[in-house]
Amino acid sequence: MNLVWYNTLQKPPFTPPAEYFPIAWTILYILMGIAFIVILFKKRSFDKYIAVLVFIIQLILNIFWSYIFFNLKMINLALFDVMLLLVAVVVCTVYFFKLSKFAGALLIPYLLQVIFALYLNAGFAILN
Repeated sequence: MNLVWYNTLQKPPFTPPAEYFPIAWTILYILMGIAFIVILFKKRSFDKYIAVLVFIIQLILNIFWSYIFFNLKMINLALFDVMLLLVAVVVCTVYFFKLSKFAGALLIPYLLQVIFALYLNAGFAILN
C-alpha cells in the first residue's frame, strides 16, 4: 500500500486514521469468513449457488479496489469499483440472510463499512 501517496491526498471529513483500516478489515474478514463457512454447510440449492457466486464476485471487487486505489492511484476507477462492490455486497447479504439469519447478520458490519468506503472514496474523488 502506498501510504506516502495516500498521505498527500485531501481527505474528506470523518476520515479515520490509517491505523483504523487494518484493524477494521481484519475483523470484517473474520466475520465474512465465518458467514461464508456457515453458507458452505447449507444444503445444496439455487440460492446457495447464487450466494457463493456473489460472495466470490464481491471478494474480487474488494481486492481490486485496493489495487486500483493504492497501486494505480486511479481514484475515479476505484469509486466505480466500490459502487459495484456495494451492489454485490447488498445482493450477497440478501442471499446469505435467505439461507441463514446468522450468516446474513455477520455481513451487516461489512455492508456498513463498504457504504463508508464509498463515502470516503467519493470524497477523495471530489477533493483530489
